[in-house]
Amino acid sequence: MGAEEDKKKKAKMARRKQEVQLQQEIETTEEWEEMIAKEGLWVVDVYQEWCGPCAAMVGNFRRLKNELGDELLHFAAAKADTVDPLDKYRGRCEPCFLLFAGGVLVGFVHGANSPVILRTITEQLAAEHKVMDGSVERKEVKDPLISNLEEREKARYDEEENEKEEEEDDDNVLDYRGERCNYGDTLTMSSQQEEEKKGFTVALIKPDAVRDGKVEEILQQMSEAGIEILAQEERQLSEEEARDFYSHLQEEDYFEDLVKFMSSGPSFALVLTKGKKGDTILHDWRDMIGPTSVEEAKDQAPDSLRAKYGSDKYMNALHGSDSPDRAAREMAFFFPDMSTPTIPIPGSRPQLQRTLALIRPDAFNKSRDEIMEKIKEAGFKVALQKEMTLTKEQAAEFYKEHTDEPYFEELITRMSSGPLMALGLARDDAVTAWRDVLGPTTNAKEEAPDSLRAQFSIEETSINQLHGSDSKETAEKEIQYFFPMEQTVAAIKPDGISTKEEIIDKIHEAGFRIAARKETTITKEIAEEFYAEHKDKEYYDDLVNHMTSGPTMFMVLSREGAVSGWRQVIGPTNPEEAKTEAPESLRAQFGQSILQNAVHGSSDASHAKNSIEKVFGQLEFNPDGTVKESEPTKEQEETAVEETQAEASDVAPELRQEGTEEESGETKQETSQDNTEGGTAQGEDGEKKDGEDEAAKPEGEEAAKPEGEEAQAQSEQTESEKPKDEGKAEAKGESGEEAQANQETTESQAKTDEEGGTEQKSEDRAASVAKGEDKTNDNKGEDAKGEEAKEGDAKDGESKGEDKAEEQKEEDASKATEESEKKEEETKDETKKDEDTKEEDAKKDEETKKDEETKNDDETKTEQKEETKTEEQQAAS
Repeated sequence: MGAEEDKKKKAKMARRKQEVQLQQEIETTEEWEEMIAKEGLWVVDVYQEWCGPCAAMVGNFRRLKNELGDELLHFAAAKADTVDPLDKYRGRCEPCFLLFAGGVLVGFVHGANSPVILRTITEQLAAEHKVMDGSVERKEVKDPLISNLEEREKARYDEEENEKEEEEDDDNVLDYRGERCNYGDTLTMSSQQEEEKKGFTVALIKPDAVRDGKVEEILQQMSEAGIEILAQEERQLSEEEARDFYSHLQEEDYFEDLVKFMSSGPSFALVLTKGKKGDTILHDWRDMIGPTSVEEAKDQAPDSLRAKYGSDKYMNALHGSDSPDRAAREMAFFFPDMSTPTIPIPGSRPQLQRTLALIRPDAFNKSRDEIMEKIKEAGFKVALQKEMTLTKEQAAEFYKEHTDEPYFEELITRMSSGPLMALGLARDDAVTAWRDVLGPTTNAKEEAPDSLRAQFSIEETSINQLHGSDSKETAEKEIQYFFPMEQTVAAIKPDGISTKEEIIDKIHEAGFRIAARKETTITKEIAEEFYAEHKDKEYYDDLVNHMTSGPTMFMVLSREGAVSGWRQVIGPTNPEEAKTEAPESLRAQFGQSILQNAVHGSSDASHAKNSIEKVFGQLEFNPDGTVKESEPTKEQEETAVEETQAEASDVAPELRQEGTEEESGETKQETSQDNTEGGTAQGEDGEKKDGEDEAAKPEGEEAAKPEGEEAQAQSEQTESEKPKDEGKAEAKGESGEEAQANQETTESQAKTDEEGGTEQKSEDRAASVAKGEDKTNDNKGEDAKGEEAKEGDAKDGESKGEDKAEEQKEEDASKATEESEKKEEETKDETKKDEDTKEEDAKKDEETKKDEETKNDDETKTEQKEETKTEEQQAAS
């Protein structure tokens, strides 16, 4: 039994060995690259690691191979999990067979349908023989499974981008007068030509080729092959960067050696493309550099760059991306700020460029209509237009870079001699095109007789009569100079609201930024106010009724020369006239009648400003035309303060008194009455004079400001600095507790006096206390009369209270300054005394030290004498 099992195992192993020999196993991207670079037709079984290759087809492949005996036919099994070019096939359990020849896909079969697979292989093998003979061209195909997947991914990406744009729009939406306004335009300002991605690859000239000085030679061969270098950089990789870049090879035995080699010296990184679309660059570059192995390159492609410049194994001189995804990742690695190359889509809208044109005063006076006609014939669109007269100073400022030229004085004199025409011209490549139409700045008649400068030159001056910007950057600066950023109000009326998206597209095409917008149905009152300038017209009532008949979209448009520019875009009021005079205008395209002409625009800058305030409130704008972030209004600030104080008063009683400053007049009266009754109650313990109120007020104010420990310390200091007040309290026979009680009453009273101007009420209350009257009904009646009198003189009281408060503040500030100076003097005196004391102590220490030293010396001498005497006695004995 055991012998039979061993026999079966051996047979199984033999079959597996034969299968491996039949199908080359592909598990890395490098192995994949080497395979598709080889000659012949490759039939690749693409499988997932968890399910393995399609074993059922191996026998059929072997039989076909034996029957045909064709050396061009090869079989392979590729693991999609680890081969990057097959990443789109990952996660699919259905058998998949791809047929490659010459590095491109020429056939495919999904599913294990043996007859279809074998027929496809036979047909493609015959086609490959014809390609090798040169009788036909190889046809590349696309796998519809992958194409559909890419389309779904693109649709999902577009949907996500749209959601992001909607979220960004929501971030800019705020409420104004109960309506939602969009303050911020996330759409592009100018017309952009539609573009598609251009194919590219990333190449590396490795350290061995750089070290051997082969860079220029390799770049020359790239140029001769029609390869365009979009970006290049010399860079030495660190070991960490090399590991990151070649992370897909980390399982290879030579990985560590490769990392050391790539970080051993500088490399050249390049982004390459070829042709109009760049769709062949990936394969063209890999064909040009040859197989990965230098030995194979020298054997199979001796003219390849790796065969010429490579030395051994991974030191093969050059690198090329193996897939579009890999190229994108490698470009991001070496050039993180570089955008994906793009090309214009044929038939899409061109990207407009702007330039400034000036028809100088002499030509404007004589030939402006002819020049304007020539401009239109040259294909330019007049996007901005303004007639103006420059002062000599303005002309000198505009042409300041010509200050040192001999013609400068004549130039600014001519430029300021009368009205001129400033134009913002738009066209594809407008800057260069306009300068070509203008002709040279000098000798135009001889060098370019058909140019505008030649045709409209003036005999009496050498100054040419037309100006054009010399670069795109200069054009923007000059346009900003003559057409500074301004705002206008645009409205899409109820009859045009169904076409608002098309109109908004036209707005952006004309270079406007939508700084704010809101869609609303306006009331009759707002419509009448909005069109007040037309009140005397016969159509006024019809206009108001029409504007209130449905929703209107109001917009604030920002652009250079926005008011006149928008009026030009919308065209004449009558759509019939617009169709004749300005057929591309909005009213010509979307208007129906004079009343229903689709859109509205402010007539001038003043009207625009007023309309913005009516519809959107007070807005301020940034230099680029966007709305500045609004600051809170005074009412909002006051509301916020009241809310904050109300919250704080719940936990901080000392803030309650400050909070009363914001209360209404009725609340102030109630508070004043409470304070009056409190003052009467205190009057039973001891009388107070009016003078005491005056003295206590500033002290009470100062004491009420600090909080916590600081308040206590400051209060104690304040009390210690008031000898005069304490003297008054002692003269009246008040105890310390009575003085403190009176001070607290006075603080409350002073605060109330400052708020309501209740000087008269304070005197009445003091008199009531002096008489020792109780709180009887008669007294309340007198207080009520006093209140009525106070209310009658409220304005006078408030004025007096304010003046008194100002005087008191000045007096307090003066006292504080004097006390501060006095403290500084006292501090200086104390410091001086301390220094004198220290000096005296130092002298005493020195004297004591000297006495001790003298004493020590005397003792030492005495000891020495005794020792000498003892020695003499010993010697004598």
